[in-house]
Amino acid sequence: MDTTADNQSPSSSDVDVTPHGATSAVLRALQLIQHDDSDSMLQAAKEIRRLTKTSQRCRRLLADAVVPLVSMLRVDSPESHHESALLALLNLAVKDEKNKMSIVEAGALKPVIRFLQSDNLNLQGSATAALLTLSASVNNKPIIGASGAIPLLVDILRHGTTQAKVDAVMALSNLSTNPNNLTIINKTGPIPSVVSLLKASKKSSKTAEKCCSVVESLVGFDEGRTALAAENDGILAVIEVLENGTLQAREHAVGALLTTCESDRCKYREPILREGVIPGLLELTVQGTPKSRTKAKTLLRLLRESPYPRSGLQADTLENIVCNLISQIDGEDQSSKAKKMLAEMVQVSMEQSLRHLQQRALVCTPTDI
Repeated sequence: MDTTADNQSPSSSDVDVTPHGATSAVLRALQLIQHDDSDSMLQAAKEIRRLTKTSQRCRRLLADAVVPLVSMLRVDSPESHHESALLALLNLAVKDEKNKMSIVEAGALKPVIRFLQSDNLNLQGSATAALLTLSASVNNKPIIGASGAIPLLVDILRHGTTQAKVDAVMALSNLSTNPNNLTIINKTGPIPSVVSLLKASKKSSKTAEKCCSVVESLVGFDEGRTALAAENDGILAVIEVLENGTLQAREHAVGALLTTCESDRCKYREPILREGVIPGLLELTVQGTPKSRTKAKTLLRLLRESPYPRSGLQADTLENIVCNLISQIDGEDQSSKAKKMLAEMVQVSMEQSLRHLQQRALVCTPTDI
């Protein structure tokens, strides 16, 4: 795919590198796209895709191409024509809010949704990528949610190509920030597919981050929590992101675990503890974002404070020591000594958990996505 998805960090290549003479090339493309013959329009779509690949200026200058490109999606023509128009629109939409809205307003969603159901995997993948980019617009989120696209995205998450699955989960992550969309996503029961993609992904990847974002949103529903706990190694996959993910991914992971544990501590406390969550939480209280540090401390307390008597719990167990230490460093004024103590404790607990972590690695070895 030519373009950089909107929910990813801007790359150094996404700068205006428009050469001299680009204005004349833009004018030629705009003239060609207005022609009635399909060959001229196809040539224009390919040129627009090329011009807008890295140039924000060309995306603005070619905004008038949106309507004729969308019309190309509607007509009965070879799938290669549809894909070229779709990819041109995709590049026009990248990091351009006005173009994102214009594409949806021009009626692109209906043909894009049709392409999501295509047997042509290239066309299906391009349509999924287009929805990912379009869903980054706050104004487009409710429109896309009401269009019927969400169940199709979840179906691609189940059965699509690897790249299409990645784009689908990222699109769902974008759409999930709208409450109505989140309700629709929850009704499709996507947790098993999201967890499957998460387990297959490198835990430090953007894919894992977006999977955990979706999981964190869905565990706000009882169905989501139940599905996560029922999924083989579902909680473990989230904990692995908590240990090895990006800062934002770790924030989503600890948020998902905290929401799950808070909903029913009696039910979820032991399953979370059983997967060896303590070392990752300890590290997060030192190295996480402000939000994740707070959530990690809260979850540590929930995991320590049993709702029922535990005769085997001694005063010097790891859980008690952790919480006593956390109580010393709460607040804005965390002393360097307390931080050092906690860092040392992380190291000790990590060493104690090494055998357990190695055993887990033998059972579930992630692949890079």
